[in-house]
Amino acid sequence: MQNNLFATMRSLKLVDGCKGTQVYALNPSTANVNGGFGGGGCGGGGVGGVGEKFLQHLHDRVSSIRVKSIRNVLPNISTLAEALGPYGLPVADLLEPHIEPNLKPINFIETLADVYRRIDECPKFEKSGMYLEQCAVFRALSDPKLFRRSLRCARQHAVDAHSKIVLSAWLRFERRDDELAGLSSMGCCGRNIECPKACLASGYDPESVNEACTCPRNPSEEVGVETPSGNEECSASLEDGDMSFYVGNEEVKCMRYSIAALSRPFRAMLYGGFMESKREKINFSHNGVSADAMRAAEVFSRTKRLDSLEPKIILELLSLANKYFCDELKSACDSHLAALVCDWEDALLYFEYGIEETAYLLVAACLQVFLRELPSSMLNTNMMKFFCSSESRERLALAGHASFLLYYFLSQIALEDDMKSNITVMLLERLGECATVDWQKQIAYHQLGCVMLERDEFKDAQRWFEAAVQAGHVYSTVGIARAKFKRGHKYKAYKLMNSLTSDYTPTGWMYQERSLYCVGKEKMMDLDAATELDPTLSYPYKYRSVSLLEDNKLGAAISEINKILAFKVSPDCLELRAWFSVALEDYEGALRDTCALLTLEPNYMMFHGKLPGDQLVELLKPHVQQWSQADCWMQLYDRWSSVDDIGSLAVVHHMLANDPSKSLLRFRQSLLLLRLNCQKAAMRSLRAARNHSTYEHERLVYEGWILYDTGHREEALATAEKSISIQRSFEAFFLKAYALADSNLNQEASGKVIQLLEEALRCPSDGLRKGQALNNLGGAYVDCDKLDLAADCYMNALNIKHTRAHQGLARVYHLKNQRKSAYDEMTKLIQKARNNASAYEKRSEYCDRDMAKSDLSMATHLDPLRTYPYRYRAAVAHSLPVLMDDHKEVEAIAELTKAIAFKPDLQLLHLRAAFHESMGDDVSTIRDCEAALCLDPSHQDTLDLYKRAQERGKEQQPK
Repeated sequence: MQNNLFATMRSLKLVDGCKGTQVYALNPSTANVNGGFGGGGCGGGGVGGVGEKFLQHLHDRVSSIRVKSIRNVLPNISTLAEALGPYGLPVADLLEPHIEPNLKPINFIETLADVYRRIDECPKFEKSGMYLEQCAVFRALSDPKLFRRSLRCARQHAVDAHSKIVLSAWLRFERRDDELAGLSSMGCCGRNIECPKACLASGYDPESVNEACTCPRNPSEEVGVETPSGNEECSASLEDGDMSFYVGNEEVKCMRYSIAALSRPFRAMLYGGFMESKREKINFSHNGVSADAMRAAEVFSRTKRLDSLEPKIILELLSLANKYFCDELKSACDSHLAALVCDWEDALLYFEYGIEETAYLLVAACLQVFLRELPSSMLNTNMMKFFCSSESRERLALAGHASFLLYYFLSQIALEDDMKSNITVMLLERLGECATVDWQKQIAYHQLGCVMLERDEFKDAQRWFEAAVQAGHVYSTVGIARAKFKRGHKYKAYKLMNSLTSDYTPTGWMYQERSLYCVGKEKMMDLDAATELDPTLSYPYKYRSVSLLEDNKLGAAISEINKILAFKVSPDCLELRAWFSVALEDYEGALRDTCALLTLEPNYMMFHGKLPGDQLVELLKPHVQQWSQADCWMQLYDRWSSVDDIGSLAVVHHMLANDPSKSLLRFRQSLLLLRLNCQKAAMRSLRAARNHSTYEHERLVYEGWILYDTGHREEALATAEKSISIQRSFEAFFLKAYALADSNLNQEASGKVIQLLEEALRCPSDGLRKGQALNNLGGAYVDCDKLDLAADCYMNALNIKHTRAHQGLARVYHLKNQRKSAYDEMTKLIQKARNNASAYEKRSEYCDRDMAKSDLSMATHLDPLRTYPYRYRAAVAHSLPVLMDDHKEVEAIAELTKAIAFKPDLQLLHLRAAFHESMGDDVSTIRDCEAALCLDPSHQDTLDLYKRAQERGKEQQPK
């Protein structure tokens, strides 16, 4: 059957479908359009040659499926089989690797150390800008929590209102609060860090950001809007005034001294050499101000207050203040109008006034509404035209609100929304205009190059990449080479990448990119070198697997792509494996991967962007066994117990198709996605769970998890407590216990965690969650040295098929000095778990050194992102060296360096710094400590090591 299958595939006219070339998608959102794993015309693959039975089924089923209206569907195609057939399976030579659109320093550890050092040494008023640079550096890492932490630090140290509103809106956007039903964009979280009113107050106060805000709970108490006083006169009486302004036929009696005090121009007019200084009556009819506005100005000149005047009067006063340089009056009008801006309608009404009159706070208030409405506010054409225009940027600058920070925020959202759009290009151009220092120019020019490459504008792409390299961003050389290649200069591209491997310490991405411009054995050698240096790069696995497919080695192709899916789940790799499964007529496997893929990217387009993924699901369903909802729960238990997270995702996706409003299932989905390190998709599922919640206490639990996962631990605890006060539930107690355990627990706190988990287990729940709670409770008992109680918890968890409890039980046996029993428990976990890298890693603790090395080697093979095996091979701990038994410090450092090159990790950096210290290399010790502290400034062991190295360095300096 396989030979017939490939004969069918090769009989298709693949060349016609492969003539075009296009750049591989640079981010998940654009991957949908470009076919995910493919580059050129057939890089995304197709269904041609997937077996005659399947093609016939496509032909029979297409008429019964309502094809959605999408712009990428080819016109005038009578059947889906005809539309997909010409594309065949993916072609290796048309695959292209991902170009990261973020900063990618040539020496990441040096950059981390440098950023930490400069943050530590810079003046306090410059710290916010330094933390923004740290944000840009952290974008290249896969941990969004680091980025959000830096963003909070940037907001904490912000000085001016403009920076505060942008950073607060960005923090809000990172949580995607716009997706939470019933939540107002201008709603206050209760803390100054994101409070709309607090953000409009200028001034440096880093300690106040996490304090409770002073937002009035009564609208009449709005800050900045003064309540009228019943006894105060609104105007000077005729007897008090010593001069008058005439506006038309109306007289406004004034006190000359008070008006003169408003500004130097008024003082010159009323006390200088002008004719008005000798007149008691002055004609003010031709100055564009009404009599009512002049009366308001007269009152302000005496009282320094603006009573509850109509907004149009305040706007007139603002214009008057600008014309006559009345700074105090302008500031009062600005603050008053800014306090009136509460929603989108107000912002649209006042924004142009604010820009025209350069009213800093008014523009800030309007801008804040726009930013807190993102991304939906980008649909406002007029606003986006304003931000995209170079002339408007200059007007915005006059009002004090054109900054690199603002355009960085806007451009990142545009990149995520539609990389190829004109809006994205123009925002990035404005970003480049605002860039003043090297790192800002690097990211603006590099991202412009990425966008132009995606738009097939290769000459412009090359120009922008060259500008980024000129600014110091060596990684942009990849873009230059890619643009040259697209323009037909393959050898020049090869020479360029070859020079990088000679001029710098070789990295995985250098060999990966150079492989594009090689053929045959040389290409495969470069790909193998790329994987050796950086096993997290997906392109080498994809290329090798498709090459195996082309050699009719379909089983080996699946094994190759499985290697990366075992530790790094991505839509493009799942799609590729789904293709292979279809080719093997393993429709269950294809359906599993497609459902998991759609969980990560719900709108993913398959077959090179020609077919929505959910339609492929409908086509595959008749070829697999149909499950009832009860069957699905059984399947979920089986996959959960075998630690098959991708399979579990697929089952949950199927269950949600039958019951999309089930918040419990959405929550389960988020837990699986977090386990797979797909945090963006996990948060989307968690928000959906919150929005579909039927009861208030349930909604609060999901809100608590959102807060916890975005770094707001204290708020999560408070939310859990509020949920418990409404109704006692398993999930509320579990959330509170989980959040409380995430700290340095003392004996009392550990006891509280145990109490909360016991309360959770008394509440109704399903076996999946009870197994998790029992597992956590066992861990809490171990921490309190209650080993028998812990063993009971783990045994009860295993009885309800919570397989991970084997690991906890092994720990109990180990603490009881029963190493053989501990080893046996981990062996059981290895046998049961589909993803068992952690099991091999943990079992290594319960065997002799040779067996431990074997287990850790297997753990690294299955999941190179796990750091413990590298640390073990370098040293189990400072007090128990391994490689250093034979004084092999160099080998120990090399082992750590190998992992740090693709995974900058706190523990790895700390351990390498300790080895450098043992060798007396204080310069390297300080560098690694600074890089580690950039990742976690509060890590006490690293702080102590850093301090010792600095003191030695000072002692060695000549006096």
